[in-house]
Amino acid sequence: MAQAFYVGAQITCWTFVIHYGMEVAQLDLETAGLWNVAAMVTFLSCRFICTALMRKLSPGWLMGVLAVVAVLLLLGAIFLDKKAGLTCLVAVSACMSLMFPTIYGIALRGLSPEEAEIGSAFLIMAIVGGAVLPLMQGKFIDELGIKNSFWLPVVCFVVIAIYGFRAFRKFEKEPA
Repeated sequence: MAQAFYVGAQITCWTFVIHYGMEVAQLDLETAGLWNVAAMVTFLSCRFICTALMRKLSPGWLMGVLAVVAVLLLLGAIFLDKKAGLTCLVAVSACMSLMFPTIYGIALRGLSPEEAEIGSAFLIMAIVGGAVLPLMQGKFIDELGIKNSFWLPVVCFVVIAIYGFRAFRKFEKEPA
């Protein structure tokens, strides 16, 4: 379930960066597109940083903390105006950088090869969150506006934080 919420949150945040930039920060399409590129570069850069951090920190704890930071950044995107809100939205990409593989690894930890095979199939099916949640957010944009639509990924990251911290408690402080 955490994987479905994660993929949904990732796609909703990335899909609407350009729309947010144009509507809230009053940017033209080309400039707003560059902010979307910045989100991808941030994601990639932080993937390496987070991978290094997981050598010293519990993956579940790190993911939980980053999910909480993502919630705070999304609150910035909801309540701040212009480029400050857009910067918060783009910065969420830093928090998302380790989530997909970490959720995957935690979910399969301790399973037999046969169980892991079935578990992997369900985790891949959870990608459907990336198809369903953006549609929901589009509806929220129509009804509530672009800024308030980001309450949807806030809920997603709360679920991910709970998952991460529960995994941390279950597996203690073991590095990956």
